[in-house]
Amino acid sequence: MPRPVGLLPKAHLHLHFTGSMRLATLMELASKHGIRLPDALTGSWPPALSMGDERGWFRFQRLYDMARACVRDESDMRRIVREAAVDDAAEGSRWLEIQVDPTSYAPFVGGLTPALEIILDEARRATEDVGIGVAVIVAASRVRHPLDARILARLAARYAGDGPGNVVGFGLSNDERRGVTAEFAPAFDIARRAGLACVPHGGELLGAAAVHETLVALAPDRLGHGIRSVEDPHVLDEVVRRGITLEVCPGSNVALGVFGTVGDIPLRQLIEAGARIALGADDPLLFGSRLSAQYDIARTAHGLSDVELAELARGSVTGSRAPEPTRKQMFAGIDEWLTS
Repeated sequence: MPRPVGLLPKAHLHLHFTGSMRLATLMELASKHGIRLPDALTGSWPPALSMGDERGWFRFQRLYDMARACVRDESDMRRIVREAAVDDAAEGSRWLEIQVDPTSYAPFVGGLTPALEIILDEARRATEDVGIGVAVIVAASRVRHPLDARILARLAARYAGDGPGNVVGFGLSNDERRGVTAEFAPAFDIARRAGLACVPHGGELLGAAAVHETLVALAPDRLGHGIRSVEDPHVLDEVVRRGITLEVCPGSNVALGVFGTVGDIPLRQLIEAGARIALGADDPLLFGSRLSAQYDIARTAHGLSDVELAELARGSVTGSRAPEPTRKQMFAGIDEWLTS
């Protein structure tokens, strides 16, 4: 019998704050604040999405923005962090790096700094209560001015630290077809000097050329997605040579129409090339699958053995910013899962 992937210790490195919400939570928050949700979110879940064109992205972004608009006070923010920790822990995750752009929530709680402090404080509390380490990645948006990214990088640097309840990384999200990647380099320089992991998105909606551009301009430690680096062997070789962790999100890839089916995702090709991989759920609220489901996809659609699944879990731990004692515990837990 295959071992349950929900018992496999792992780290979760690609989970967005708003996108981590439970559907029931979103509906309760909408009711609380008198917001009417579109039928695409409430009538049939998960919503049908396709990113093959600009209209597809608009549909996705509209639904995401509607969900984000339902988060309007401190208790809402704390609830999202707490529930993300509970849900991850239930699936075997021992370390979570939840990604957030505090800009959207700042107007409701008194500014960027209070917004980030609320999330960090709840991350510390959840770590103590739930038994999973929770840290934070501050992410800028490609659709805003690069100067906004520098502001967020400086904010992230102020709260940089090791262990749960700290900012451990700086990211760049939103539609990778927008903005000029190189213009965000100064923000990543600020983050890098503060000791933060540099974790921009790249290589999902765009191909290997975009991955190469990101490598050159931002010198990432990890890549959000990066799946399409396989389209150019030279780019993939460079990703492997640098030891960059690819945050691969199979459910997201199919939901957004990047690949037709989960079997089309070049997961095994990445593994055979020697790429370090950390599976992630991205936005479970919109894509309908959480972390364990990504490991199930790797097993059922790509034929990965338990030994290979364990290697994926090890890759997630290695690519994380978990403290050394936590990493050792997770590695030991992975070994125990294999021998159980």
